[in-house]
Amino acid sequence: MKFDLAIIGGGSAGLSIAAAAAQFGEKVVLFEKGEMGGDCLNTGCVPSKALLAAAKSAQAHRTSAAFGVAADEPAITFAKAMAHVEGVIKAIEPHDSQQRFESLGVTVVRAHAKFTAQQSLQADGKSYEARRIVIATGSRAGVPPITGLKDVPFFTNETVFKNRELPSHLVVIGGGPIGMEMALAHRRLGAQVTVLEAFQPLAKDDPELTSVVLEALQAEGIAIHGNAKISNIENAKSGIRVSVEGLPPLEASHLLVAAGRQPNIENLNLEAAGIAYTKRGITVDAALRSTTNRNVYAAGDVAGGLQFTHVAGYHAGLVIRNALFRLPVKNRNDIIPWVTYTDPELAHVGLTEKDARLQHGETIKVLRWPFKENDRALAEGKTKGLVKVVTLKNGRIIGASIVGQNAGDQIAMWALAVSQKQKISTIANLVLPYPTLGEAGKRAAITYYAGLAQKPFTRRLIGFLKMFG
Repeated sequence: MKFDLAIIGGGSAGLSIAAAAAQFGEKVVLFEKGEMGGDCLNTGCVPSKALLAAAKSAQAHRTSAAFGVAADEPAITFAKAMAHVEGVIKAIEPHDSQQRFESLGVTVVRAHAKFTAQQSLQADGKSYEARRIVIATGSRAGVPPITGLKDVPFFTNETVFKNRELPSHLVVIGGGPIGMEMALAHRRLGAQVTVLEAFQPLAKDDPELTSVVLEALQAEGIAIHGNAKISNIENAKSGIRVSVEGLPPLEASHLLVAAGRQPNIENLNLEAAGIAYTKRGITVDAALRSTTNRNVYAAGDVAGGLQFTHVAGYHAGLVIRNALFRLPVKNRNDIIPWVTYTDPELAHVGLTEKDARLQHGETIKVLRWPFKENDRALAEGKTKGLVKVVTLKNGRIIGASIVGQNAGDQIAMWALAVSQKQKISTIANLVLPYPTLGEAGKRAAITYYAGLAQKPFTRRLIGFLKMFG
């Protein structure tokens, strides 16, 4: 069976490419051995945000007194909260279903596919050939080599959403976005939670902003230990005993491992197609083409870069433009925003202050504006956090970070500015509706011009212009 395009993987990247290619009239075959929709729909973004929404509802009961509404400790049925998660997944499922893609003209094969030659695949005992092949197999939870870990029961993001029993004490191994989001969700739904991170929690982001998040999580009762060295994990009468250097043994009822991801490249028989790869994923060029097999592309987590659903969607667009239309494209990580959906949220795009100083020295300017001076934040009692913007000396925006309520929505303006190489004047001159949290970003932009009114040159210019009436 011959096709224009073969796609291995029915997650965010694979489905986006399949839908677009089919609508352009290409003959497309899609291979998916597991659930359609991939990690994002079934075990990642969708269920985690649904669980956080349930947790936010519970927290609203506890924190309403400041608004004149009687606060109480909510009665939580953990199984029903998880049922809400399941319901959200099922509501989205039809959009990613086999039936929908077959209706678009895609041949969907629900089986594992592997390479047999440079442009040939085998699945379920049948052979397939394609002019172009896309590997979009995603990634899975990594399991760190901790003594005893494989001998005890533990969750990953792939199994935790099937749990219907509220943990009495959840120990989370990993202090990145997934670990912190799940720690917050379970804490607000009634669990005792401890986070163990081998390095610095939320280390990918600006420490000035992560400190705001960590303080907020600790204030809600989450124990967070950075630079934690786990020496042993074992079964115990009370559940699971976790031994950490410098700490008393932790007695956990449940364990969640959220310590990184690894690409799904096993069993693809990449060698048969001459496809180079490393432990990080497929080795690709700027157009996401395999460096050793020009007929093959990689998209999403398996391409070895940033691992976000929106990156998979971005990659899908690049692959379509290059594979179908031969347009030159370049994969850019510097324009990718990301968000950690804690409370407050933490969002970023471009360079952090530290990275900007390493690249551009002391010529950069750092602009800030706190939410405690934003009227909308004051009205809603959400004043923790700030907007932080990094510019070059000429005012070009090269990075922005936000910690605060709805930071994920607010970062969109800055992602556009960074991607289009806009100057800070663009934001400073925006007319924004009042009162909104976005105004904090505009106020940060205006601080770029702080002191301008006091400069002698400015005063002389105004005096000169007065001469003309």
